[in-house]
Amino acid sequence: MTNILITDDEKDIRELIGDILRDEGFAVRLAANSDECMEAINAEPPALMILDIWLKDSRMDGIDILKTVKRDNPDIPIVIISGHGNIEIAVAAIKQGAYDFIEKPFNIDQLMVVVSRAMEASRLRRENADLRRRDGVTTDMLGSSPAFRALKSQLEKVTKSNGRVMLTGPAGSGKEMAARFIHTHSNRASGPFVSVSSATVEAERMEEVLFGRETTERGVEKGLLEQAHGGIVYFDEVADMPPGTQSKILRVLTEQQFTRAGGADKVRVDLRVISSTTRDLRAEIQAGRFRQELYDRLNVVPIPVPALEERREDIPELTRYFIEGFHRSQGLPLRDLTPEAEAMLQTMSWPGNIRQLRNVIERVLILGESGGLIEARELPGQEMATETGGKLVLGGGMATLPLREAREVFEREYLLTQINRFGGNISRTAGFVGMERSALHRKLKSLGVVTSAKGRGDEAEDEGDEE
Repeated sequence: MTNILITDDEKDIRELIGDILRDEGFAVRLAANSDECMEAINAEPPALMILDIWLKDSRMDGIDILKTVKRDNPDIPIVIISGHGNIEIAVAAIKQGAYDFIEKPFNIDQLMVVVSRAMEASRLRRENADLRRRDGVTTDMLGSSPAFRALKSQLEKVTKSNGRVMLTGPAGSGKEMAARFIHTHSNRASGPFVSVSSATVEAERMEEVLFGRETTERGVEKGLLEQAHGGIVYFDEVADMPPGTQSKILRVLTEQQFTRAGGADKVRVDLRVISSTTRDLRAEIQAGRFRQELYDRLNVVPIPVPALEERREDIPELTRYFIEGFHRSQGLPLRDLTPEAEAMLQTMSWPGNIRQLRNVIERVLILGESGGLIEARELPGQEMATETGGKLVLGGGMATLPLREAREVFEREYLLTQINRFGGNISRTAGFVGMERSALHRKLKSLGVVTSAKGRGDEAEDEGDEE
């Protein structure tokens, strides 16, 4: 039920408006002065306010309340009423952010029309802002590997709390995606998700960007923290935040308020903070580049985001997701993978992680064939090393090795690649390469390859040669 707060120093007026709105199906709260009004707002922000501009025996008049509410809760529509209204007061109220102005005595039908329009305008603003925030941004979390399942389990546990989360992991591994997943599934999903790129904002502008500013020429310009009010602020690469800004952010986390550059009023914000870093913050603290107190505040729930090489089993699913996405957004060919291309993607080196995989797939779709399956030879740096006659060209030092040593080098690298591809699962690796599991264990032992215990079978193995 929609919650409307009515503030008027005349009991008869506020109760009359309250009865009218209750009859229309609204939930109503009443306040007789500025203190009761602010207490009601702090307890639960209303969907709409009806506010008398003159309040006897109050610390604040209607204009003061209007300015405060619009500063801290800009999405709340406010309808100003007054028995002493004139055009100057109406203009002042509208300039400060009031939705409309009604003069006493008012017509009930007129009041209901204004209330209905204010509620509808507020709803449309929220929906449009939500659509803009979500436009082009996906929060899908894809994968089935053990590393991915562990990550998703941790993310799901923190979605419903307000605890601060620190995401760690290599560049391109999907830390911002993880932060957006938390936002989408939290009780702040209807609020904004504001990303702060600590590495790209110039140090001398960081505080202005975060806290906003007030100037005579341009008035109030909200910073990113104020824009994130009611939602989540995400500090990307927090290790790159300037030392001076670190101190002020620490104060904001403690007090939940700050002052804009050039301003005097305190701005109250309701935020949940998620941070991420690719660096070792403890080493940064030891080097004097990051504040221990800020680290302690931000690192309430640390969650590591795995590199792509730790979740190679997810590469085919991620690849097909990117292909479908590029087909929808850019009209690129909707192609699938050959088994050889799929295997190649799972065995390639991915220092740029998911971001690199996405870029590779986009490049293949742009430069490759217009249709048909994606083949291994189309993948960057994976062209077939053959001459015209189909002869294999050996690279590196392989051509200088005796046959037995060259074969051991090849077998070791080949088997390690397949083990990594299948996430260390020996049984699945054995099935793919066409060996019995016990025979694969013996082969790995003979090649000096040490694996984890994951997927190992019984130690009673045949002693015969597997060749």
